[in-house]
Amino acid sequence: MGSNAQRRREEREKKVAQMRNDDTKRSRRSNVLLTVGLVVAVVLAVGGVVWAVQAGTDDPTPGALDDVKVYDYKAADHTTDPVDYTESPPVGGPHDPVPQKCGFYDAEIPPEKAVHSLEHGAVWITYAPDLPQSDVATLKSRLTENYTLLSPYADQDAPVVATAWNTQLQLDGVDDPRLDDFVTAYRQGPQTPEPGATC
Repeated sequence: MGSNAQRRREEREKKVAQMRNDDTKRSRRSNVLLTVGLVVAVVLAVGGVVWAVQAGTDDPTPGALDDVKVYDYKAADHTTDPVDYTESPPVGGPHDPVPQKCGFYDAEIPPEKAVHSLEHGAVWITYAPDLPQSDVATLKSRLTENYTLLSPYADQDAPVVATAWNTQLQLDGVDDPRLDDFVTAYRQGPQTPEPGATC
């Protein structure tokens, strides 16, 4: 009889030890999950702060866009015929059925295709064809090809012109700080008739 009691006592002790071991494992798992949760929360909070600071720096400088000329073209018809635009470079109106693929170009691009890209929210930066290559390189370094066209344009009154649908700004040169403000305000901006369409 003594051995049966001894065996039951040992089995109880094993069960108690197993229960303690299981409790310890659960506690460790809970601590790991809590730590992971806290790390994720901190990362999200830091990301939110970084995003808020970044978004704040993208706001145009007050007064920087006071010289932007605004026009009133409605989303326009497609045509395969050449268009005699009123503005140079054009800011809206009838355009080619196929938009110009966004990117940087070393030669003039068809204005009818560029206008279609403007309708999709692109910003078209044009420069005088005699602009020094070092200045063209400066423009390229300041821009991305995301909803942006860059090309020479012979018939313009300023060395660099920034154009979006129904908006245009003549710039003093490649270092004009208003270029960044214009791109920030008008690329896929509220004036865009077809935001998000292919460029």
